[in-house]
Amino acid sequence: MARIQIPIDALTSRLNLGSRFEGVRSQSLSTRFANLRPISEFLNLSRLSKPANFGEVQNRVNYNLGYFSSNYVAVGIMLLIYSLLTNLTLLFDIIFVGLGLFAIKKLDGRDLELGFARATTSQLYTGLFVIAVPLFIWANPISSALWLVGATGVSILGHASFMDKPIDTAFSEEAV
Repeated sequence: MARIQIPIDALTSRLNLGSRFEGVRSQSLSTRFANLRPISEFLNLSRLSKPANFGEVQNRVNYNLGYFSSNYVAVGIMLLIYSLLTNLTLLFDIIFVGLGLFAIKKLDGRDLELGFARATTSQLYTGLFVIAVPLFIWANPISSALWLVGATGVSILGHASFMDKPIDTAFSEEAV
């Protein structure tokens, strides 16, 4: 049976997604959110319209991913918080591991002495691992991650493809 090969590069190169994330690594958090657009501009219903063809979708997505990039990061963060609040077991496990690692690090390599028992740092790490991993598996983080990817992708790409460019930008591109 022949394998079906899908040219992923051909699909993603048309949207120019590879070069979108190059500048993100070099920016600080304050400069990243410096160009956060107002909510009235981000949710301007008068600029919503159906694109005529795939070429127009590409133009809108390329423009809006750059123009509303900080807003899209904020949408992604809000969806991440929502997914953690709806999966309380995963949230508890993340907090449990974080506090456990913090408490073990506060010992500075010394043993934990509880009057009736003594535990080395390796035993504490092992105990944390033995409790946290089954709890992590039970919390089903893969479904939360897949939901997050899907919801973020649909929200951001849906907004970027249906939100038309501002009129002044459209006229300046046609004049060139």
